[in-house]
Amino acid sequence: MEFNQALHILVEAAIKEDVGEGDHSTISCIPVVQRGKAVLKIKEEGTIAGIDVAGKIFNQLDPNCRFSAIKTDGELMHVGEIAFEIESSVHTILKAERLVLNCMQRMSGIATLTKKYTQKLNGYHTKLLDTRKTTPNFRLLEKEAVRIGGGINHRFGLYDMIMLKDNHIDYCGGIIKAIQKAHEYSQKLPKPLKIEVETRSIKDVALVCEQAKGMVFRIMLDNFSPTSITEAMKIINGEFETEASGGIHLENIASYAATGVDYISVGGLIHQAKSLDLSLKAELV
Repeated sequence: MEFNQALHILVEAAIKEDVGEGDHSTISCIPVVQRGKAVLKIKEEGTIAGIDVAGKIFNQLDPNCRFSAIKTDGELMHVGEIAFEIESSVHTILKAERLVLNCMQRMSGIATLTKKYTQKLNGYHTKLLDTRKTTPNFRLLEKEAVRIGGGINHRFGLYDMIMLKDNHIDYCGGIIKAIQKAHEYSQKLPKPLKIEVETRSIKDVALVCEQAKGMVFRIMLDNFSPTSITEAMKIINGEFETEASGGIHLENIASYAATGVDYISVGGLIHQAKSLDLSLKAELV
C-alpha cells in the first residue's frame, strides 16, 4: 500500500480511537467557527522526525489549514526551537494535537537513536536495517522514522519477502529442504519473491553456499560473533548478500561492521527508542 494511503487509514483509526463520539472538552467551550494558531515547541535535543506526517494529519482533518514547516525531517533539533506553525480551526488543532505529538515524539526518538547507530557505521561498507519488531498498527511511522534517521527499511511485513528463520527451518525439517520448497513456491508467484535465510552456524553457511546458489539472495548470520562472521564471509566469498543480526548494540556495532558484512539489523532501533519531549502550544494573537 502506498505511504499516503496507509497514513490516511492510520489517522482515521487513531482519531476514531481518541475522539470517539466527540471532543467534548473543546465542544463545550470553543465556538466551532473559531480559528487559531499553534506552534510546535522543541523541549529536548535530538533528530526531528514526523514534520511531514504532522502536515498530512492536519491537512486530512482540515484541507484549508495553513501548515508552515520551519524545520525539516532529519534535522538536528535543539531546546527552544520551533518546528512548525499551524493555522486552522481551533477544533481541528485540539483534535489533532495528541495524535501529532504522539507520532512526532515517538518518531523523533527512533530517528535520534537510528542516527547514533548510523554514525557508528561511518567509514564502513555496512548499512543499517530495521526489523519487524514494531508497535502493532504503528509500523508505518516507526519504519519511516528509521529511514529519516539514516537507516534502511528491511521487509515491511510477511508479504514482501521470504525470510526463512529458525522456526521455519525446524518445522520444515532442515535448511536446504526449506530453501528448496520456498524457491519452488516463489517461482509460481506472479512476481517471485526474494529469499533470505537465517543461518545459525558455520555448517549452515557452508550448506547454503554449496546447495542454494540461485535460490537465496541473502544469508543472515544470526547471533554470530564478529570472529565467526569473518570466517563465514570467507566461505560466502561475495556470492550472497550478508546480514548480521542478534546481540548487536551501540557499543559493539563497529566490530561487526569491520567484518565487511553488507547489512546489520537491529531491532532495538525501534523497541529501545525513547520518545522525545515536544509540545504544541496555542499562539494567541
